[in-house]
Amino acid sequence: MALSKPDYYAILGVFRDASLEDIKRAYFDSAQKLHPDKNVAPGETELFLEIQQAYEVLANPKRRSLYNATLPPEIEVNTAVKHEIHFSRPNLVKLGEPQLIYALLEVSSREEKSALPTPPLNICLVLDRSTSMQGEKLDIVKATAIQLLRSLRPEDVLSVVSFSDRAEVIIPASISPDKKKQEGRIQMMQASGATEIFNGLEAGMREVRRTLDPSRVNHIILLTDGKTYGDEQACLQLAEEAAALNIGITGMGIGNEWNDIFLDALASRTGGSSAYISKPKDIERLLVEKFKALINIYADDVLLELKEQEHVKINYVFRLQPEGGSVEIESHMHLGPILREAPLQVLFEFLVSPEALNGDALSLISGSLKTSITARPMPVPPIRLNLTREIHSNPSAEPPPTQILSALSRLTLYRMQERARTAADAGQYDAAARHLHNLATHLLSQGEHSLAKTALFEADNLERMHAWSASGHKDIKYQTRALLLSGVKEKAR
Repeated sequence: MALSKPDYYAILGVFRDASLEDIKRAYFDSAQKLHPDKNVAPGETELFLEIQQAYEVLANPKRRSLYNATLPPEIEVNTAVKHEIHFSRPNLVKLGEPQLIYALLEVSSREEKSALPTPPLNICLVLDRSTSMQGEKLDIVKATAIQLLRSLRPEDVLSVVSFSDRAEVIIPASISPDKKKQEGRIQMMQASGATEIFNGLEAGMREVRRTLDPSRVNHIILLTDGKTYGDEQACLQLAEEAAALNIGITGMGIGNEWNDIFLDALASRTGGSSAYISKPKDIERLLVEKFKALINIYADDVLLELKEQEHVKINYVFRLQPEGGSVEIESHMHLGPILREAPLQVLFEFLVSPEALNGDALSLISGSLKTSITARPMPVPPIRLNLTREIHSNPSAEPPPTQILSALSRLTLYRMQERARTAADAGQYDAAARHLHNLATHLLSQGEHSLAKTALFEADNLERMHAWSASGHKDIKYQTRALLLSGVKEKAR
């Protein structure tokens, strides 16, 4: 029977077997974005009415049953995004001990790149103006903020918040033609006070929410040179609220005093990452690069919702591109954005217990991928994700795919520095030094002589002084992360 009615499940972005709770949540999320009181863009009132109609049918069991009877067989084809999965081996083996298996997930656009519109921006710069920023750092930050302001397109929104122990809105979120006045306000920023990041983030969130629009890239860029004290949990809670609204966060740290673990955790809550600015002169380059990346976003975020599988542990999840970084292992994982020019690549490491190997096949992950696409105000249908491997008595002689080998090779260096830092944090300085010596050996074999020298220098520091140098662990962490991304760029050439 031909389908003469709209596909209400596609309109709400849910599977046909979605629970009532799933349908209510999808309706609430869409209604928040498209309600006429908040959005006056052409056509969005009609979209809101479609979503309302879909909810009224699917939330009523009797009406839903009658509607389902009119539907043709379900064909799950996502017209917006596609995904591909590569495994480190074709099957698991019946063994009496735990075994590792890797899966590389790649999610990309189905649409022709030339046909993809560049989304308008809704960006807030949250800038540290504490006393430690005085001088060259603040001068470059102000000059770069003005440069970004001048580069805005007519449809873009840029707000600027400065903070120390209190926050001030320098430029409110709006599309304003009076850029000279805005530049003057940026120039008047003065350094004073201590670093309290929550004040800045909270003010930044308010500004982004003032012009929040699902058709825009909604993002906060936090730039700081210091540690915040006592408000970390409040910041992380704010990041979770931002993620629920598809507001991304990027953390940028200048110099040596900021907490990279905290900024990583803060950004990863929204699928973002942190960046290390070792020298003030690099502030301009990294901020400009970030703006260019935001303009090239196709999908704000890919959310993995999964159910825990018995006797299968997810050991590690790492985003290889577009921005390298660890992904927090949760039932709802924000994997990161999809760019117009580059897919999202995420590597999973699973530890399978012997108890899981009694049948003929094993599901490593059972869940769904949900994508938020700026160019599409309507929800994108989710993708079912079931990573399954057959279980055989003997191992396969088939070699791992080149995609997996390349991903693991690129990630090895980063994992080595992670192990060194973990050992040093636990007071195991000899073990940390050994990890750094191994890292240096691998770096030398790849021609990375300068970074190898840094690793050997830090190994010596840990053995003799039981401490890193002022910038040691950040230099190694972010340079090995940069090598990870450079491998992707070379492959793309």
